[in-house]
Amino acid sequence: MKYLSALLIFAPVAIIGGFLGWSPTLLFVTSALAVIPSAGLLGRATEELAAHTGPRLGGLLNATLGNAAELIITLFAIRAGLLDLVKASITGSILGNVLLVMGASVLIGGVKNGVQRFDRTHAGVNATQLLLAVLALMIPSLFFFAHTETAGPVESLSLGTAVAMIVIYALGLIFAFRYTSPEPALAQEVEAEEHGGWSTPLSIGVLLATTVLIAWLSEILVGAVEHTTQALGLSEFFIGIIVVPLVGNVAEHVVAIQTAWKNKMELSMAVSIGSSLQVALFVAPVLVFVSLLMRHPLTLVFNPFEIVALFAGVLIGALASQDGETNWLEGAQLLGLYVILALAFFFVKI
Repeated sequence: MKYLSALLIFAPVAIIGGFLGWSPTLLFVTSALAVIPSAGLLGRATEELAAHTGPRLGGLLNATLGNAAELIITLFAIRAGLLDLVKASITGSILGNVLLVMGASVLIGGVKNGVQRFDRTHAGVNATQLLLAVLALMIPSLFFFAHTETAGPVESLSLGTAVAMIVIYALGLIFAFRYTSPEPALAQEVEAEEHGGWSTPLSIGVLLATTVLIAWLSEILVGAVEHTTQALGLSEFFIGIIVVPLVGNVAEHVVAIQTAWKNKMELSMAVSIGSSLQVALFVAPVLVFVSLLMRHPLTLVFNPFEIVALFAGVLIGALASQDGETNWLEGAQLLGLYVILALAFFFVKI
């Protein structure tokens, strides 16, 4: 993780470049690179703070702030009216965690450790939650395609769906807090992870500082999106579905892969699947409500290609994880599907 910290050098470069009016493409690249270590520090500060607050409040902190960097980026995108970019980033986050991160973790962990096992009951609950979340995201879209003239009902349906998704997410947290694994060795993986011993004031200070820095960088990044898409020949859709999720979650992705390499698959699955659940059941509904305050209403209406990709990606991810064990071939299959979808996203012009 330490080598990612070197990318912090791009933070002052992006900020100074913003004041000096540098090329939007250069600002986009430097701000994106700077967000990566900033998100890593934000996640580290959250983990250290959670270590001081006990498992229940700590779990809630991790669940709430786990995708804070990406949430900040999307908030600035909503303010700029880039709603398609926001919805693409939601899709990209879910697919990136289920296919790219989980796939890389299973592949690398499987090559080193063979068949890896984790709590089957918890994995099954998460797989069901994930499928339910994707179905919830699909319903407003299917309603819209069936009744294209009913914009008002679609907005109301999106709000109602968002409320239901947050309730389901809260119930999932309650279950996770109260559930005790029948296999103590698996349950102790998260507890065995080492922390650097940050004090509570230091953790809070780093948390606040990185939040402000990410907000500043996000404003620069979002402001340069339109010019960057034209300069590089990329679609706003591709940047939202591939680039933004990678930038906001690289540090978290590295943790999932490292823990799989150490044969701590329970923790690795918690990071990859858990992050997807956060995006689908918490981040997406929150953005729906926040968008109303920003006067750029966001509906949960995704294009047909996003719907198909979400359903296919989550289905294969759920099938791979629900039996409580994985092998390197399953990881290769997940990565293969992600590469195919990424190529398709590159050529899709929406």
